[in-house]
Amino acid sequence: MAAYKPDQGRMVRMAVFWSLAVLVFYGCRSLRSELSGWFASLKTPLSSSFEQVPVLQIPLTGAFLISAAVFALTLYLAHRWLETPKIADLLIDTETELRKVTWPSGQEVLNSSIVVVVCVVVLMAFLAGADWFLARLVNPILF
Repeated sequence: MAAYKPDQGRMVRMAVFWSLAVLVFYGCRSLRSELSGWFASLKTPLSSSFEQVPVLQIPLTGAFLISAAVFALTLYLAHRWLETPKIADLLIDTETELRKVTWPSGQEVLNSSIVVVVCVVVLMAFLAGADWFLARLVNPILF
């Protein structure tokens, strides 16, 4: 199956794919740990002469092979899903809208961040003072 509109929405498609890849990797890593804990036979290396994957230095176990297969299959399905016309059009439209946005400059971001931090500190001081005052007022009445 050929890619649907391959030259459009490339950055957003790539960002979505790699975000999904990171999530799937985390899930498959957890799957490997859980399989090793549930089934003792999946924890032992498959071969005594070839115990680890050479570059990764990960034990070559049944749990590793199962999680690697799930990882590869899920990435393939995610890639196919992102190439469906409905999803591809959504991502193309998303990238088009992102290009239309006027992004703030670095100085504007810095100024806005300073304003937010100052407001949070002032609000924190006010709430701490109000809490202290109300505790001093109510504690003699309650205790």
